[in-house]
Amino acid sequence: MKIKRFFAADMRQAIRKVREEQGPDAVILSNRKVDGGVEIVSAVDYDEALINKALHESATSTPTHTRPATANPVAARTQAEAPTAARPAPVATGTPRAGIQWAQDPALVAMKDEIRELRGLLEHQLAHLAWGDMNHNRPQQLEVLRRLHALGMKPAMALHLAERVSHGNDPEQAWRAALGLFAQSLPVTNDDILERGGMVALVGATGVGKTTTVAKLAARFALRHGQKRVALVTTDGYRIGAHEQLLTYGKILGVPVQVASDHDQLAQTLKSLMDKHLVLIDTAGMSQRDLRLTEQFSTLTHTGLPIRSYLVLSATAQPAVQEETVRAFRGVALDGCILTKVDETASLGGTLSVISEQQLPLAYVADGQRVPEDMQPARPHVLVNKAAEMLVTDWFPGDAVLAERFGGVMANAHV
Repeated sequence: MKIKRFFAADMRQAIRKVREEQGPDAVILSNRKVDGGVEIVSAVDYDEALINKALHESATSTPTHTRPATANPVAARTQAEAPTAARPAPVATGTPRAGIQWAQDPALVAMKDEIRELRGLLEHQLAHLAWGDMNHNRPQQLEVLRRLHALGMKPAMALHLAERVSHGNDPEQAWRAALGLFAQSLPVTNDDILERGGMVALVGATGVGKTTTVAKLAARFALRHGQKRVALVTTDGYRIGAHEQLLTYGKILGVPVQVASDHDQLAQTLKSLMDKHLVLIDTAGMSQRDLRLTEQFSTLTHTGLPIRSYLVLSATAQPAVQEETVRAFRGVALDGCILTKVDETASLGGTLSVISEQQLPLAYVADGQRVPEDMQPARPHVLVNKAAEMLVTDWFPGDAVLAERFGGVMANAHV
């Protein structure tokens, strides 16, 4: 093994000297900053097994009070030759290093940072080139992308829809075709709760309107099939006065309401209601990050009874929050979702995009507080048209922003 020390003004020049004098197979053993630049100790004909053996022997055989063990045996060998040689930090006695961690070498870290910057610059240039190419060759698809982005759709999904529409130079026709494809991607359940009946639990975050939705479903079912065939159950033992709200709805509708605090009580309660055609379970509202979610899931899944669960989503929540909520509540098998507060949102496209991407069947849409008027079965084309009506074209972002968001996806798709 041939060892040599190099001095240079910066790390880049020092590495260049090492490569020129010792070749591309040289190994950097140590480096440090010195007056006027940096110092590198490198070697050729390097045997890592020999170095690791020396490290082990140095750490196990040398007492700490007589001579500190060095992290670099090469530096220890050259101390007598050059008093200014680098002295790496000592290694604790009895804890030999398994090997040299080259990934933490400052030179390699600096090169990684530069490569990352170059990659970012290249991706930026490719994004703008891809966007410019679409602007020149496919202007109708570009206009569709603008509108889908303003609708609240993610770039990957918007590009997928835009690539499937091609209607010459007519952007309006392409836009209508894209909306049609968007509506087709929305799964629905076709009023299955009121048609099938059974035991149905509504789950979701706090304040999304689960209790009001339970009352709407119960009222619609009672009008269609009669009051004696429906019952309500609440497991919400966390909120103060939570039972009273559902009890009030029960008195108004003329249907029984029962309370169950755990899965044993819930199982007993549901068994006592087996003669009912529809049993609606109102659960406690919990954040998607609440650690008690698993307890709620356990309450529903350990009853031994066929309970269908529906996630209640608020249309006023941000799409990122809705997506996180769907992932969190998949801890219990979800049969679908119910969208509430549609009348309070300023944009509907992002919410529908989340439902489409997550492939969570949409059962009902609630757009007000009236019971039971303000709730309808989900109709994809109606929802997509409503989302398009909310679209404000004056708020379209500029080409620079769109190029960053869509161009990168297009460039990566062709790499």
